[in-house]
Amino acid sequence: MPPQSLTPEDYATARRVLMRRDPVLGAAIKTIGPCLMADRQRDDHLTALTGSIVSQQLSTKAAATIFGRFQALFPAGPLQAPAILALDEASLRGVGLSGQKVRYVRDLCERIVDGRLVLDEIETLDDEAVVERLMAVKGFGRWTAEMFLMFRLHRPDVLPVDDLGIVNAVQRLYGLRTRPDATKLKTLGEAWRPYRSVASWYLWQSLKLEP
Repeated sequence: MPPQSLTPEDYATARRVLMRRDPVLGAAIKTIGPCLMADRQRDDHLTALTGSIVSQQLSTKAAATIFGRFQALFPAGPLQAPAILALDEASLRGVGLSGQKVRYVRDLCERIVDGRLVLDEIETLDDEAVVERLMAVKGFGRWTAEMFLMFRLHRPDVLPVDDLGIVNAVQRLYGLRTRPDATKLKTLGEAWRPYRSVASWYLWQSLKLEP
């Protein structure tokens, strides 16, 4: 059986479960409203992965601008690894990619072309196997792989304990004197299973609420 992905109905179920199990997070969920994680969906796996590279260490606005220019290099349709590799470095740098990010994009595409990374099979892998495959790509850490699991594959139970937004949100919501470490977050997150991805989304959104 392939790994589970969240459906529109699952988001509503997850919201009810989280509100019942965790009154603190539940109060924030009630204020925020329906979960809109699916609104961040990319068109395909390669678009999602290259978008992740582009967005590293950039503001949302700057990343969107650069990625828009990058996509404009391929007006004929969806991104394809061979077409990306066919471009020279100057063309890729010209849309705003750093030399390091050019190397990351090329490594990703080389792995796809030579078969080391088969995107058509990635949906059949469990979460940790996906993380392992993606972390083999230059520039991909665990956090980037977790974002792919959450926002492209819609896996329901991902908790990115190294995400600064999650750390800050938990400290703020739960009134903690110090920032929670990974162990604290995992312990707290036990109440959110099997919907830790949805809980994470609500934690990020809670940072937008008035203190």
